[in-house]
Amino acid sequence: MLKKRIVVGLEHGLQARNATEFVQKASIFESDITLMKNGVSVTGKSIMGVMGSAIRKKEDITLVADGIDEQAAVKNLETFLSNKQ
Repeated sequence: MLKKRIVVGLEHGLQARNATEFVQKASIFESDITLMKNGVSVTGKSIMGVMGSAIRKKEDITLVADGIDEQAAVKNLETFLSNKQ
């Protein structure tokens, strides 16, 4: 299991389009992906979970990946969430 604290850099946070893109990217990986905000966890491969988490720009979240490709998953998703593409 790999955990990474991230400050979200996406202009509109994880709303609508960005949430959809995040879920698409997360779904590529075999690892279980979880987003944690203020002690609440949501599945990173669930559009409803990600949108329901209401993650905004500059919020501090924890990205958790657990599985065979967890390092690649965290690296890829961190780049997306930090808006460093």
